[in-house]
Amino acid sequence: QGQLVESGGGSVQAGDSLRLSCAASGRILSSSVMGWFRQTPGKAREFVALVRWHSATTLYSDSVKGRFIISKDRPQNTVYLQMNSLRTEDTAVYFCAKGSQYSNNPAEYRTWGQGTQVTVTS
Repeated sequence: QGQLVESGGGSVQAGDSLRLSCAASGRILSSSVMGWFRQTPGKAREFVALVRWHSATTLYSDSVKGRFIISKDRPQNTVYLQMNSLRTEDTAVYFCAKGSQYSNNPAEYRTWGQGTQVTVTS
């Protein structure tokens, strides 16, 4: 299965940018889908964005579309989430995940990172 390790979280002000990284150990199959999700206390894990490992196909939630960009570096086995124009409502723990289905449902993802905290203050 391998492991996923997120980094890049932190505390920023509204309007600022952050870039999250997700480094994967082990092989990522070409059929894999890499996703970013986020979660706040007491709420369900929420889909943010995904990218197919073997193509440029991406998908974004409506709440981040136009502000966040998901990308990948296949030789480095790394997925990124560039977060621009951050809002206080983007505050959450962000998780990287690996799955085999093109899906925004977290249940479809079998491998998860430990999460990284993003805090956006006004």
